[in-house]
Amino acid sequence: MAKGASLSGFPEWLPQERAVEQKIIDTLREVFELNGFLGIETRAIEQGSSLLKKGETSKEIYLLSRLQEVGHESDVPLENRLGLHFDLTVPLSRYVVENSGALTFPFKRWQIQKVWRGERPQEGRFREFVQADIDVVGNGELPEHYEEELPLVMVEALERLGEFGLPKATVHANNRKLSEGFYRSIGLTDIEGVLREVDKLDKIGEQEVAKLLVSECGANEQQAQACLDLAEITTADADELAAKFDSLCTKYSVDTTSEHYELAMQGLTTLSTIIRNAASIRPGAVVADLKIARGLDYYTGSVYETFLNGAENLGSICSGGRYDNLATSGKKKYPGVGLSIGLSRLLSYLLHSVGASATRQSPAAVMVAVWNEDARLESNRIAAALRARGISTDVSPNSAKIGKQIRYASHLGIPYVWFPANAEVGSTDQVKNIITGEQVEADRVSWIPDTVYAQQSIIIKDAE
Repeated sequence: MAKGASLSGFPEWLPQERAVEQKIIDTLREVFELNGFLGIETRAIEQGSSLLKKGETSKEIYLLSRLQEVGHESDVPLENRLGLHFDLTVPLSRYVVENSGALTFPFKRWQIQKVWRGERPQEGRFREFVQADIDVVGNGELPEHYEEELPLVMVEALERLGEFGLPKATVHANNRKLSEGFYRSIGLTDIEGVLREVDKLDKIGEQEVAKLLVSECGANEQQAQACLDLAEITTADADELAAKFDSLCTKYSVDTTSEHYELAMQGLTTLSTIIRNAASIRPGAVVADLKIARGLDYYTGSVYETFLNGAENLGSICSGGRYDNLATSGKKKYPGVGLSIGLSRLLSYLLHSVGASATRQSPAAVMVAVWNEDARLESNRIAAALRARGISTDVSPNSAKIGKQIRYASHLGIPYVWFPANAEVGSTDQVKNIITGEQVEADRVSWIPDTVYAQQSIIIKDAE
């Protein structure tokens, strides 16, 4: 990362690091579009009332003030102020409502854009970062099969990033209906509170979560233990999932005739279908993990967290779920399901832990030398001819000695230097591969660079 990036949580990447980021973005966009998703971009600013829909605290929102308003912010309610969006789901809900008449539903969209969140910066976590989202939004209704399909699209996208050194990714899935139905069946009523505490399991451990369930959610010790037992169920086999859940219900004497149990079974059926169908397409890519809670209260069905095999300490790098009530207009609802990749987090991991790097700083495959400033026009003509044929080309910034021009190209990683026809090289143009040392005559209308050298690609270095 650039040495001048001293403002904590706001990264600035060096050119070769930015090249890696762009390759990731291009790869994700290609996979999303292969799966029929449409690209959009939304504004960076939202109304406070919209930002608060997701249940975030005001401390995480970057609010905006014009200079003439400074000192008077406290006079304006948070709901009426403007702030930078902290994710891409809230802007999407507004976008869908405002443009519903012009959209085709189900509306499948991909979006890769910066977001801002006022949380404590740490390794891989930033205050300004890029997210990559896919969502499917319905008009009034949305089939459950999208809850099966979207995790597989994300797994496909993350698999493609394996060429840059990203380990295999596994989606851990749960269903809010299953969790809520079970919690209510054992007598708990503060469902949102229980979900928020269970969501902390990986951070603070079972003992601390159990204490919070008792002190914050009104659970007794047996109910708290039941929540922990539910969270322990993890399997990639749908039949095993059903058997383990049935055994748990028996252990805690759950009334299988109650409406709460029926709700839990609805969630179990959906989750089992996701696991079973995913296994038939991408075995092992999606597993049931009933500790996945996603503490945000607007999820209503499936919820997902994605982890990299062997890099679990990094935490979830892709999350999301089903939401039925986030996007509404009067009585009309636009239910959706979506997942979001923390792209900047992935980039930081690839750069610093895997050692990914671009093969060169400059995207140019060729640099045209300049014999003297009077001859620069001819060098520019050559560059224009090569660019017209799709060959990325730069022109030397000066007419220094040829050795210095070659060193300049070398520092940028440009593999070819083009010498215009001149008394020093002869009556024809010549091009030199400064990696191999080979120099040949070349015609600007037919010469083709060797793709081994001309293509800017990502390499994996041994992490120090």
